[in-house]
Amino acid sequence: MALATFGTLAGKGVVITGAAAGIGRATALYLAGEGVRVVVSDIDADAGKGVVAEIQAARGTAEFVACDVSSESDVESLIERSVSFLGGLDFAVNNAGLALGLEPAQEADVDQWEQMIETNCTGLVYVTRAFLPQMVARGRGHVVNLGSIAGTYPYPGGNVYGATKAFVHQFSLNLRSDLHGTGIRVTSVEPGLSGGTEFSQVRFGGDREKAGAVYAGTQPLTADDIAAAIEWATSQPPHVNVNVIELMPVSQSFAPFQVYRGDAR
Repeated sequence: MALATFGTLAGKGVVITGAAAGIGRATALYLAGEGVRVVVSDIDADAGKGVVAEIQAARGTAEFVACDVSSESDVESLIERSVSFLGGLDFAVNNAGLALGLEPAQEADVDQWEQMIETNCTGLVYVTRAFLPQMVARGRGHVVNLGSIAGTYPYPGGNVYGATKAFVHQFSLNLRSDLHGTGIRVTSVEPGLSGGTEFSQVRFGGDREKAGAVYAGTQPLTADDIAAAIEWATSQPPHVNVNVIELMPVSQSFAPFQVYRGDAR
């Protein structure tokens, strides 16, 4: 990672949740390369500290703060330490989230449903509510929420995961409405098929074979592709708000509606 060329984001401060791996890690490295001061937050302390070490080795500025976004006390500590380290929060990337299972609703594990809701929805709400007041007080800031095309386009087995990402989309739009006149921007970034991360391995309980089959014969989006989209949205002039970014790989598009051809049901 080269940190030689700083753009319009140089000197700004960001908090990124779920930044120890995948899209969060790529975004931390990408933004650090633009001269952004980064707070790397994750429940995985070893991996998170590793990301900070990568940034610091390239002469960037970063600090790690452990945080389970579904814990209000953890989130309070995250915001307090982040503002202290950064001297003020310019933008935040709410990336922490996960998908678990691909079973139909009638066979799904309710515990997995609850975990997705707690992380993807409750965690997003806790973190956002915690840092918004100081952004409003400063009269500037940018909230970037990681959604998914699963929040717009249903697919078998998507059930609660897709519903949580629909929440992210609508919550982002409603934030924009609430924050009207404050100078704060909100963007929902909604990727499609994305490879090179732990997303599918987590979804299938660490089964690498199942996870690999998802991407067989395709060229999916990479974490770097999504990090570049986040960088583009946040580097726009202050009067420009990018409401939603929906991106897919060329190998993915839209499917026809399902038609059941057995007995009438």
